[in-house]
Amino acid sequence: MDQEYAVRVDHAVVRFNMASERIDNLKEYFVKLVRRELMFKEFLALKDVSFQVGKGEAWGIIGTNGSGKSTLLKLICGILKPYKGSVKINGSIAPLIELGAGFDGDLTARENIFLNGAVLGYDKHFMQAHFDEIVDFAELWNFLDMPIKNYSSGMAARLGFAIATIVRPDILICDEVLAVGDFAFQQKCERRMTEMRENGTTLLYVSHSIDSVKSVCDHALWLDHGNVKMQGDVETVGNAYMEALR
Repeated sequence: MDQEYAVRVDHAVVRFNMASERIDNLKEYFVKLVRRELMFKEFLALKDVSFQVGKGEAWGIIGTNGSGKSTLLKLICGILKPYKGSVKINGSIAPLIELGAGFDGDLTARENIFLNGAVLGYDKHFMQAHFDEIVDFAELWNFLDMPIKNYSSGMAARLGFAIATIVRPDILICDEVLAVGDFAFQQKCERRMTEMRENGTTLLYVSHSIDSVKSVCDHALWLDHGNVKMQGDVETVGNAYMEALR
């Protein structure tokens, strides 16, 4: 029974220390640090968060800016560690938190496909075999030999998404990465995510578009200032969230 979950978060707390006074230079910072005069105030980005994602489910993480959505995804990916509580993962994760984080702006898109693939753990032969598929999906054949630094954010996102989803992971994590793309490409990405779900991939999806969350997800988790405000089926939670915004 334990193997039926993909992600389980139990009473997770994420804490950050924020300097309580302004320090203008590095020297002053280290002097205060040595003298133990540096004061911090505690900021809890997530407060006692618990939820469980079954294998093959799609969860939308919703909430206003600063509610803890991205922090929760980084916790699940292992980028952050919980101050209290635990996070358990069943399966491989493909995190789409910062598309193109492995790109080099001075290299062409063609070169960056192989570079980004290497960052994600794919060898050259694998990338060669999937090269046409990546460029077809990203719709960038006319811009392959242009340096990435000359790409718009939407073009870079398209390429990053195409590379990151060539392998069907057990768990796909998407954080607002489609917001920079045009509407037609957003729909194309949603179709690919739906297709991956139909093949058994579990999805965690952050978006400010409730319509997008409803079209892709079957469950939703509503965060408010680091607290779980509500969780359950996507229609009920989504409607309650929109009502609260009004």
